[in-house]
Amino acid sequence: MSVEVSDVNAPQWRDRKRHLWLMGLIAPTALFVMLPLIWALNQAGWHALAQVPLWIGPGLLYVLLPILDLKFGPDGENPPDEMMEQLANDKYYRYCTYVYIPFQYASVILGAYLFTAKDLSWLGFDGGLAWWAKLGVALSVGVLGGVGINTAHEMGHKKENLERWLAKITLAQTFYGHFYIEHNRGHHVRVATPEDPASARFGENFWEFLPRTVWGALKSSVELEAQRIRRLGRSPWDPRTYLKNDVLNAWLMSVVFFGVLIAVFGPALIPFVLIQGIYGFSLLESVNYLEHYGLLRQKTESGRYERCAPVHSWNSDHIVTNLFLYHLQRHSDHHANPTRRYQTLRSIDGAPNLPSGYATLIGLTYIPPLWRRMMDHRVIEHYDGDITKVNVHPRVRDKVMAKYGAVA
Repeated sequence: MSVEVSDVNAPQWRDRKRHLWLMGLIAPTALFVMLPLIWALNQAGWHALAQVPLWIGPGLLYVLLPILDLKFGPDGENPPDEMMEQLANDKYYRYCTYVYIPFQYASVILGAYLFTAKDLSWLGFDGGLAWWAKLGVALSVGVLGGVGINTAHEMGHKKENLERWLAKITLAQTFYGHFYIEHNRGHHVRVATPEDPASARFGENFWEFLPRTVWGALKSSVELEAQRIRRLGRSPWDPRTYLKNDVLNAWLMSVVFFGVLIAVFGPALIPFVLIQGIYGFSLLESVNYLEHYGLLRQKTESGRYERCAPVHSWNSDHIVTNLFLYHLQRHSDHHANPTRRYQTLRSIDGAPNLPSGYATLIGLTYIPPLWRRMMDHRVIEHYDGDITKVNVHPRVRDKVMAKYGAVA
């Protein structure tokens, strides 16, 4: 009698990044981590230098993460099919995003205190911070707000009510609660089309894109939520619908939170509130800018846009920024499977790839000549030289079409 024996010694796949996902907590804890260093520098008599660590947020974003991306490079590993369900159901991964929120708000409160305090002798300062150090505090808090929008993005795509509410709470720091509506019901429908305010066009520089996407997202979110309320047979102008309006109740969270902070720390906090909020959501929009730059879904014979495919998102598999942003850079898989949890997202063959990670490229989006030199030829190559398949900015359409041999 023969006995069939399974290969019990076959190696089982394990997520080698499992505990590295806690790197997502670097942004909301960085200010706290800097406090002992600041104290030590003051004790050594280096009082001006002691204020430099308060710029930890921009330092992480524009210096440290790009260096680490270059050093460690692409990930190169996808979870196998047989592990997808187990990974998705492992609650450890969602707890990694949940725990971001208390550290986020603790750091906002710490930042508000440091920005307004007139006596920081316990840190070794004679009085309060210099103006440039206060700016560093506000920008560092803005960085954790920008990363927080990404954390909210992960939770806001899920079906559980808890995660959707946590997403709105996370967005309150940057006054960007409407992102929850516009991203899910607007951007994911219109992505890589001229109608999408969050898809950058070929030849459109970041400073043109920023006001277009901020206003477009705001307008779209209000319209989408008004449509939802009308489908329920109610008027969006009816005050009885206001608290159930997911744009208004998200904005209300911001008003209440910062209203309390200003009441506690005084009107001197207002510049901090504005700087960190604007800088925070501008970081989101710089990521939006690079994720779909120049890419276009073609129209079918019916006149409708083709289904969103991996070729309609720029990807990067650089491991360090992916850990920092919960696999946001595996963007093609995200658009194909919006509710898929971050730990199960895959790098897809055939998707166009960015030359480095998001952290490296965000700073380059601010400098249009460098950005266009790096990216324009990649867009053209992606479409095999056919400029008619590119999402071209109207301002430069005639010039671009003439340059690449097409008729506008």
